[in-house]
Amino acid sequence: MAFSDDIVKQAWERSGTQCECNKRNHSHHYIPCAKFLVWNKRGSNSQGGWETFQIDPAGAFTLDNCEVLCWRCYEMESLNNSGPAISNSLEFK
Repeated sequence: MAFSDDIVKQAWERSGTQCECNKRNHSHHYIPCAKFLVWNKRGSNSQGGWETFQIDPAGAFTLDNCEVLCWRCYEMESLNNSGPAISNSLEFK
């Protein structure tokens, strides 16, 4: 299962087009990552690339358990958790 298109859109809007990661073990340490993200670069390992991530792998696929991460933070979290939550690409309108 993965996040619904509606949840992804809501998480994207909440993020303000910035990476929501605040993990201390990433290169941004004690401050939020806040890298600028581009909607059309979802799933892309490039500048502006991003993906949704399930904060608690055992939790529900809800907005509260979804964060928008730049590709670098996404990959780091994917390595540390038991599986990322990816849904199909969307066309943001």
